[in-house]
Amino acid sequence: MAALIDIRRRIRSVKSTQQITRAMKMVAAARLRRAQDRIFNARPYANEMMALLSSAAARTADRSHPLLAERPIARQLLVLITADRGLCGAFNTNLIRAAQTYLEEHHEREISIIAVGRKGRDYFVRRSLKLIGEHINIFGRLEFTQAQPIAQSIIELYQEEKVDSVDFIYNEFKSIMTQRVMVERYLPIKPIVPATGEALVDYIYEQPALEIFNALLPRYVEIEVYRALLESQAAELAARMTAMEAATNNARDMIDSLTLYMNRVRQSAITREIIEVVSGAAAT
Repeated sequence: MAALIDIRRRIRSVKSTQQITRAMKMVAAARLRRAQDRIFNARPYANEMMALLSSAAARTADRSHPLLAERPIARQLLVLITADRGLCGAFNTNLIRAAQTYLEEHHEREISIIAVGRKGRDYFVRRSLKLIGEHINIFGRLEFTQAQPIAQSIIELYQEEKVDSVDFIYNEFKSIMTQRVMVERYLPIKPIVPATGEALVDYIYEQPALEIFNALLPRYVEIEVYRALLESQAAELAARMTAMEAATNNARDMIDSLTLYMNRVRQSAITREIIEVVSGAAAT
């Protein structure tokens, strides 16, 4: 049976851990509120821009812009967005597992990887995979200017025909308790295909289609990259808050269990001492 001093030391250790996990939960909750506001503001803009470009692409036969070019897919670019830190449950594990599944499903093609986040970078660095870019420590103060270099590298690779498609894997924020792993194709942009019997609403564009695409397509890629980063940031904070809340509750349960065990040990020691005193008195 463990000594009382050892049990008390363990209880103090668990209480210290509980204070840390509770503080981390509160910090994640405070940051999550701001991240939620940002993603809710960014989604409508990104969705409308996607709808506009897909609609414009469906109405014009001029698809000479490099970002609209569709080629036989032999080389793919995978952009994996993970977190820079752990302690967020299965957040990073699910993303890396999805990336592994993606690589297995497209093993016959040449796949290059851009890793956003330290956890994904570290995972692929230890394996013989083609990692052509990395972006770490950007989620502390995430701004639109941090998404632009990522978008620019994607645009250059696609325009120079070094890759034939661009896919993103990230966690989409649904709610505090739910994050969904997304695998989305960002390039090439697919035109809207109307359903049977449905006609596309026609618009009159003042500028030629190519001029519109030259202005909007690079901007679209930047907005989509920024939206994916915001989604991932909000999902990470939600996962960390949930994980730290579970850790705090587990620590509380462990403290209760250890306290009960300590009381039993102390009661047993007191009972034994009383028996020894009574036995000594009876012997004399």
